Amino acid sequence: MELPVSEVLIKFLERLGVQCIFGIPGSHILPVYDALHDSPIRSVLAKHEQGAAFMAGGLARTTGGVGACITTAGPGATNLVTAIASAYADHLPVIAITGEAPTHIFGKGGLQESSGEGGSVDQVALFAGITRYHRLIERTDYLPNVLIQAAKHLLSDTPGPVVLSIPYNVQKEQVDASLLDRITFARRRGERPIAGSYIEQSLGLISAARRPLIVAGHGCLRSGSQEALRRISQRLNIPVTSSLKAKGAIDERSPLSLGSLGVTSGGYAMRYLRQEADLVLVLGAGFNERTSYVWDPTLLAGKTLIQVDNNTQQLEKVFRADLAVQADLGAYLQALDAAIQDRQLAPKEHVDIAAFIADTQAQGDAAGETIFNHQFDHVRALYAWLERKFPDGLVMFDDNIVFAQNFYRVSAKDRFYPNTGISSLGHAIPAAIGAGCDVKRPLFAVIGDGGFHMCAMELMTAVNYRIPLNVVLFNNSTMGLIRKNQHHLYQDRFIDCDFTNPDYALLAQSFGIRHCRIESAQQLPKLDALDFSRDINLIEVMVDQDAYPNYSSRR
Repeated sequence: MELPVSEVLIKFLERLGVQCIFGIPGSHILPVYDALHDSPIRSVLAKHEQGAAFMAGGLARTTGGVGACITTAGPGATNLVTAIASAYADHLPVIAITGEAPTHIFGKGGLQESSGEGGSVDQVALFAGITRYHRLIERTDYLPNVLIQAAKHLLSDTPGPVVLSIPYNVQKEQVDASLLDRITFARRRGERPIAGSYIEQSLGLISAARRPLIVAGHGCLRSGSQEALRRISQRLNIPVTSSLKAKGAIDERSPLSLGSLGVTSGGYAMRYLRQEADLVLVLGAGFNERTSYVWDPTLLAGKTLIQVDNNTQQLEKVFRADLAVQADLGAYLQALDAAIQDRQLAPKEHVDIAAFIADTQAQGDAAGETIFNHQFDHVRALYAWLERKFPDGLVMFDDNIVFAQNFYRVSAKDRFYPNTGISSLGHAIPAAIGAGCDVKRPLFAVIGDGGFHMCAMELMTAVNYRIPLNVVLFNNSTMGLIRKNQHHLYQDRFIDCDFTNPDYALLAQSFGIRHCRIESAQQLPKLDALDFSRDINLIEVMVDQDAYPNYSSRR
């Protein structure tokens, strides 16, 4: 049966498992939008194309499936760039469908043309460095191969964004719909058996260690290895710290959790690593700038290092390993756990992590080296309130990062999604809205006022589609990190960091959403009046403009 390309594309998305697509229509993409009219895929009108792509990424992060967005040609496509780059950095399976001017006007200066002909914008070149696959589909004869490649990249073990640009006239051409039967829509698993020698060597090194430490990276979450990680940690009494992106790989309220490792953390894990650990087992962590303490060469000095990752580019990228294992983390941890049981490996000496953390905190207080002083007590109290309020877990997208990294203990029931990747301000709200199309638990977007200004209108997307959302907005009328650096490194020569905020109570009223303002810990009971599961709430938390976290990023 022959169908227009526009309809085949929608059926392609349906077979990929796409249930929701985010975007903004334009004349060059209307044939595809018309095909969406009769599709079970839910279409969500965003306020900006960047927001649409962030929404697609947010949905992909929470479901593990393919996120989708759709835009018109020209600015519709170029507005996607930052969010597509973020999906690329975070290895998210996001597909973007964009329109294009008709092929017969290529090179003639047509409205919003992006073919690269005749001096027009070259969209293929624009997306080349931030996608796993991108094609301008000028003819239908190779459409099957394009869709095969798109599905392969979206469904692989190491996915990334795909951008397909379709000229207006090509969208209306007829093709045989059976071409979809040539495409494999099953998720591809690149899992390979673990060489027994790797498990033997790992056991030998762990057995010889007095105080091993596990550094859990995002690979532990990505491979679904939390339970195996928990079993190994508990069987052998091995403390666990995580990278920021892996918060929740082990329940951070458990007695063996050291919290998050990194330059913006409180330092418990770093002190344990430096002073106590003699072996470090790094699981799916890449030792980026934050986790490596700005690539400090002394961080692992004198330690035995086992590093396991499915990506060879991550192995020994920063620190030389005594044992480097390329493997699927799920398979590796299952095999290691089984071997530990078979050999009845003796647990390590008990370590009182709570006492260690308390001692580290006391030493930091005495030396004036704690990352947060009393000016942040109400922020600390807010996160403690969230822990008590949601014992069954919540979903949090976090632009601010530094507060939650230190104050929020992610449980096994929570899902925490920090703004990593390219760390674009304004990510949390649209990403959370995308997730809200699937998530049934209380949903939070944590953001500073600078980032909020970049995405505020997307709140109306949540309003329009009745997507429950709780926005925690930290209000200090400044770009906090910039002001902090200009204070610490540039002798208070402040420039382009401070600004005037609107009246957020009136803003919330105009949006038709609830507003609550918190200035002290004593005001936290006001939050009890909010419905976190069914309403859209803007929770404004006041922070002193001259209160700075005490850490240095060396820049």
